[in-house]
Parts: sequence; structure tokens; C-alpha cells
Amino acid sequence: MSLFRPRSSLKLYKAATSFPTAVAPATSRCISQITSWWSKPGSESDFADRIQSTEDKSSLVSQESTPDPFATHQPDYSARIDHGTSTFSPVPKRVMDGSEPEENVAAAVLSGAPVDLQARQVRIYRPAKTATQSGTWHSHHWRMDWDILQKGHRWENPLMGWQSTGDSLQGTHLNFKTKEDAILFAQKQGYEYFVQEPNERRIVPKAYANNFLHEPKPLKHIKTK
Repeated sequence: MSLFRPRSSLKLYKAATSFPTAVAPATSRCISQITSWWSKPGSESDFADRIQSTEDKSSLVSQESTPDPFATHQPDYSARIDHGTSTFSPVPKRVMDGSEPEENVAAAVLSGAPVDLQARQVRIYRPAKTATQSGTWHSHHWRMDWDILQKGHRWENPLMGWQSTGDSLQGTHLNFKTKEDAILFAQKQGYEYFVQEPNERRIVPKAYANNFLHEPKPLKHIKTK
């Protein structure tokens, strides 16, 4: 056993030393070059120059600067369209700027209201008498309300039944004494409007004694079953 161990160890040593040396891949050359560049003696100034050169030649980093007359915290007052009421508000056909051919004063220019309100359509009508009341007090004035949006994000809570919408003008109305006042207000604000005339009911006085009056025409017979 003592002679077998040196012989076996000698064979293993010869087998280990008989393998050819492995060739370094191409990537190891890059690593050696990089390490040699970093390990150059006295390369602090060279390193700063190289960093400066890469920053100058970089095209991926850009720095934006705001113009001097505008502050970063101020809004852009020169914007033409303002979607302040809803994200689905339509764009007006024509924005009022005071050069309209009409004689009315363009109040929308100085009112401060969002510009997208000029694209909203309003309805001018006179409310009908309520069915549960006999008085006609609420049907004397003319009312203006805004038409609904096609995509106003109306939603209803499935549990409690609460209803809401993304339109801030939903359910908003204005009252006027006459129809002409409502039309004039819509023209000043630049609204697209249409007038819905009320249905007048003709009330004929009736009396039971009229059944016994003389009728020159043939009498109307109401046959019963």
C-alpha cells in the first residue's frame, strides 16, 4: 500500500499538468483594458477630463429651462381652451373675443367663466304646472338649463342607488322674467340655445244647464253599452 500511493499521486499530477492552457475569451481583453485604464498612475486629471468629455458628448441627458419672464408657479393665462367644467366638454365652434358682428356686449370675454361653456347648448323654456298642485306660480317665469353631455360619466351606486355625474352643470338652472331676457343672456355668454314654447291649454267653461239648451244642429248621442 505504501508503494501504491506515491505512484497514484504521480499519475494524477501528470494528468493534471497535461491539459492545455485555456485561451482567454474576447471579453477578458476588455476587462483587462478597463482595469489597466483605471490603474494608470497619476490618472486623476485624466479621469476628470474623460468624465467631462463624456458629459459633453452625451445626447441622452437634456436640461430644460423656463423662460425668464414666466414664473414656474404661475398658470398659463394665454390658453385658449380651458376644460374646467368636465373632461368631456366639447370644443366651442367660435370663441368670443369681442369682434362679433352682433350689437350685444360679449360678456364671456370678461366674465372669467371657462371657455368650454361657450360650446354647451342651453334650453330656454317655461316650466309646466306640477301635477300635485293647482297653483301656477312656478310656471310664470322662464328657465334656462344646460343640456346633458354625451359622455358625462353618469354613474349610479349599485348598493345604495346614489347617482352622480362628471358634469358640474347638471341640475343647474337660471330663471328669467321673460323669454327675451333669457335669449339676450345666452347671446352675451356665447351659448348655443333653443327655445321651447309652452303648450297652452284652452280651458272651456262648462255648466250642467248647457245640456238643456236648444241645439240647431243634430244632437250628439252617446250610446252606452
